[in-house]
Amino acid sequence: MPDVLIVVESVHSEVTAQMISVLKAAMLSKHQSETACIRVDVISSADLAADVLSGGKWASSDHLLCPLTLHLPPALSFPAQAIYSACRDVAGLRQQLAAWQYAIGSGNFWLPIALTAKGPLYAEVIGLASEIAASADLSKRRYTQPVHLNDAQRQPLYALGQRLLRSLSAPPAVYLMQFGWQGNTLCFDRLFPFPAAPAIASLKVQTPDLLACHWACLSSQPIVDLVIDQLD
Repeated sequence: MPDVLIVVESVHSEVTAQMISVLKAAMLSKHQSETACIRVDVISSADLAADVLSGGKWASSDHLLCPLTLHLPPALSFPAQAIYSACRDVAGLRQQLAAWQYAIGSGNFWLPIALTAKGPLYAEVIGLASEIAASADLSKRRYTQPVHLNDAQRQPLYALGQRLLRSLSAPPAVYLMQFGWQGNTLCFDRLFPFPAAPAIASLKVQTPDLLACHWACLSSQPIVDLVIDQLD
């Protein structure tokens, strides 16, 4: 197993720090029995861009890249580059979904999809806590899981997620599909090719949590099931 480089938007964000801590724990626990433990480094997207531009050590590194941001240097080459580029083009993805006759617009729900080598596993939907749902300050947003949907809502949602990932030839990873509803109509917003900030709602709620799932997908580890723990 190669060493890992986690790329984040900012190393100073409280939410990001929490995500890094959980992800690193998952990485190290999966390999604690190996003779040589993997090394996990963390870098901001701005510092990585400067390093790649100057031909620094990360420009030709053989580390396994684990970005938790869409803001990556254009010159950076890595296996998941195509899916990150597609997800960064929000307008392009929305145009693609509109061509499929889906409604397009803003949404405050996220469908987590753990795409393993054997196929997708759908986690419970994540939403915004109602009391701060309208907050424009993303750092103040709080997320909740599970959001209970009926079968009539779930099936079109799962079908859209599967069709979208297949169309993008998505590699194994945890994806968050952001969506909403226009009346009773499913509305596509955007796709994240990693467990973005809403994924923290799965901590101490889902087993395994979405960050642990992401590492399992990236490192070809099996995921048997996604289970919501008993809530008080």
